[in-house]
Amino acid sequence: MASTAPGFKPALGLLDATMVVAGSMIGSGIFIVSADITRHVGSAGWLIMVWVITGVMTVIAAVSYGELSAMYPKAGGQYVYLKEAFNPLVGFLYGWSFFAVIQTATIAAVGVAFARFTAYFIPAFSEKNIVFIWHPGFDFKISAAQLISISVIILLTYINTRGVKTGKTIQTLFTSTKLLALFGLIVFGFLVAKESFWSENWKNGFQGAQDLGAKDAAGALGATGWVSISGVALLGAIAASMTGSIFSSDAWNNVTFIAGEIKNPKRNVGLSLFLGTLVVSVIYITTNLMYVRVLPLQHVAFPQEDRLAVAAAHTIFGAAGRSIIAVLIMVSTFGCINGLVLAGARVYYTMAQDGLFFRPAANLNRNSVPQWSLWSQCVVAALLCLSGSYGQLLDMISFVAVGFYVLTIIGIFILRKKRPELERPYKAFGYPLLPLLYILMGSAFCILLIKFKPVYTWPGLIITIIGIPIYYIAVGTRKPKENG
Repeated sequence: MASTAPGFKPALGLLDATMVVAGSMIGSGIFIVSADITRHVGSAGWLIMVWVITGVMTVIAAVSYGELSAMYPKAGGQYVYLKEAFNPLVGFLYGWSFFAVIQTATIAAVGVAFARFTAYFIPAFSEKNIVFIWHPGFDFKISAAQLISISVIILLTYINTRGVKTGKTIQTLFTSTKLLALFGLIVFGFLVAKESFWSENWKNGFQGAQDLGAKDAAGALGATGWVSISGVALLGAIAASMTGSIFSSDAWNNVTFIAGEIKNPKRNVGLSLFLGTLVVSVIYITTNLMYVRVLPLQHVAFPQEDRLAVAAAHTIFGAAGRSIIAVLIMVSTFGCINGLVLAGARVYYTMAQDGLFFRPAANLNRNSVPQWSLWSQCVVAALLCLSGSYGQLLDMISFVAVGFYVLTIIGIFILRKKRPELERPYKAFGYPLLPLLYILMGSAFCILLIKFKPVYTWPGLIITIIGIPIYYIAVGTRKPKENG
């Protein structure tokens, strides 16, 4: 069993842990993805309901994880929970997927979003500015935006190799700033915006709709017409649209990865999970209510380049709104990347302690952080910045991440039977009903996503399955060393 290695320093308090939860959750999604959600579900009511469903799922999962974090207050978090509840293979498949898709692709996607909004102030950093083209049988292009996103990931990786206190300072500062700024945007949207579209947008609040020419529920809405949808088509539209809200609400579990560096982890990890997810979920829902108030539904669905928050801020603040929201998104994404970089490396460290990851990852540097793990994560995230668009990464992440969340919460039931003697200072709230509710909702989401958005869900599943032979190779190379 992996344990927290000597050298990890418990330097993070409850506020710091809560800032890791909130800061890792709030990246770029809340400023962008509601446009795509609206195109799928076609009404203000279902837009808000998608965020409510996501918020409920997130908080239920977080309070359920509280029991696991109190039982295993050590570095590695979800990897450890899955290994203990099921077996080392399941734990490894999570860690492998985390390294190949979940954490690294999230870092890449948020990095691309940071670069996209930096281009507001420095147009040379735009995605349209292609700085390198190669033709190895196909067009391989690198834009200035991709180089900026990679540069930010490298910078924050370096900063986090200097010690957890440095990363903590950045996380608390940037998360506090973006929480206050988001709150201010919501307040100004309700109190200052000259025109309100509230009544107009809520006339048919829960009448699901899609484009007249769309052939399936997941088809993009057009600007020409809306027709009512219901039943399985509506469920498919909701599931397809939730890739955005799930992505925007993901990474709340990052605090469990750094449990070995949190003071009184049996109490503070679970409490920070609850506080962080609750605050962010409320902010997300009220932000979308603000969008519905200040913009007509057609503009919510079709803002320029999907920059919904920019459109809303322009309505509220005039011409200055574009600059205000661009700065807010840059602050938000910068802080989000920092939280993801800080926490993710601890998973690979714990896997390496078990002999299931590259051996150098099991070491801490003189600043008591897993430097080799940080840089290996940086390399994969940088490569993913070059591999695909924001939406493609988002769909892969949501499917794989929710699948493992479901397995982890099933693990609560297994561990109640398998390890009844373990101390449980905190028990899953609403057990067994709320954990069961999450399992049902998460499973339904994954099944519907496979049906309605298979193009980028199957690759995530395939990447996970590839981990099976890798696991047995790792075990095979480890055994001689243990026996000899």
